[in-house]
Amino acid sequence: MGSRAASGAGGEQPPDDGVSEAAGEESRRLTRDQLFTLIAAASINFSSMICYSILGPFFPSEAEKKGASNTIVGLIFGCFALFNFLASLILGNYLSQIGAKFMFVAGMFVSGCVTILFGMLDKVPSGPMFISFCFLVRAMDAISFSAAITASFSILAKAFPTNIATVLGSLEIFSGLGLVLGPPLGGFLYQSFGYEVPFITLGCIVLALVPVNMCILPKYDSTPRKESFWKLILLPKVLILCLTIFSLSACLGFMDPTMSLFILKKFRLPAGYVGLVFLGLALSYSLSSPLLGLLSDKLPYIRKWLLIFGDLMVAVCLFMLGPAPVLHIESQLWMFVLVLVLIGFSLGMSAIPLFPEILQCAYENGFEEGLSLLGLVSGLFNAMWSLGAFVGPVLGGFLNEELGFEWAAAIQGGWPLLSGLATGIFYIIEATRKSSSSSLQNPPCDNEERTHLMGNEM
Repeated sequence: MGSRAASGAGGEQPPDDGVSEAAGEESRRLTRDQLFTLIAAASINFSSMICYSILGPFFPSEAEKKGASNTIVGLIFGCFALFNFLASLILGNYLSQIGAKFMFVAGMFVSGCVTILFGMLDKVPSGPMFISFCFLVRAMDAISFSAAITASFSILAKAFPTNIATVLGSLEIFSGLGLVLGPPLGGFLYQSFGYEVPFITLGCIVLALVPVNMCILPKYDSTPRKESFWKLILLPKVLILCLTIFSLSACLGFMDPTMSLFILKKFRLPAGYVGLVFLGLALSYSLSSPLLGLLSDKLPYIRKWLLIFGDLMVAVCLFMLGPAPVLHIESQLWMFVLVLVLIGFSLGMSAIPLFPEILQCAYENGFEEGLSLLGLVSGLFNAMWSLGAFVGPVLGGFLNEELGFEWAAAIQGGWPLLSGLATGIFYIIEATRKSSSSSLQNPPCDNEERTHLMGNEM
């Protein structure tokens, strides 16, 4: 709040012999702590996404060989998100007590170890034993991942209070890079060396980054304050934004256990090439995110339009992904990739403005700026994203098994359609209320002035 107040006050004062220009130029330069914070956040974005996306091209088919059905595979993907959801709520609430840097580094260390363990699961006997160990390892990975990401979001918001959307959007390049490299790299290593090598390789890379981040990541401490979680989540605007987070995540999560199987059967591509198809979504999302983040920070009033149109575009694209059988359009590879590109861009439109919009809503409703609030918002954001990532694969796996990929994708499009309409209705109501309150505060004086003039004439 102090930074915003200072900037607001600065806007009212005239420049003093170029001092303001020099201060503005200085503020545009990254400090040493900010640079190291960006490097640390980029490392966790990249490593977490590459470890997450590596499963897509080959794990569903590998799990089927071990006796897991499509629904069970969806539950294995979804349990990661369920435990991420629970851990994010708890860890976000106690971030200032635990310490952001410790949570970040510890989460990254455990994630690297668990990734290596996941590579050993092919040694486990098929059937219930294999499925049980998959759930256990994924749960451990989810808790460590939520710790690192929740801490990362809070640290970034603390280090870049005035341009968080630009920073988050720029860092999505590294998330996208992880998503881009994960599927083809995983498919290549799996085809060349077998099941274990992809996980062992990536786990070792993550562990190698731990001591680097211990050295370079600044320590951001704050006085622990107990902000009300329920006060935040029960704000109408925050509830609507949480629905948007959930819907976007559910759509992405739906693709994890289903899309690779659809590509293999429909287009008859080898596993190594399946990962290349994923590039359409990942590249368009990661390349558009920095621009969308910059627009969100420079022109805050367009955030509402990005949220609404982004949601509606995702809904339409999912209807066309199969495409839905009601359209009677034959699916072709080029059209499939094109729709994925549009999904990636529209996801960026909706996802990037969400975090700063929740923060702004919290500030407007009396929450104090600090690491406690940032941890709360980070935990809430990651929890809602994880809830969608749980429902998406579970529901998607079931729908894919019962109805096929084409209908499953179309039905999943109902989530962003619902959130887009709800967001649009909310902003219309909000604008109407603001217009009414402003007119009440400044009532028209035409009648009084007319009476006064008539009295003077008489």
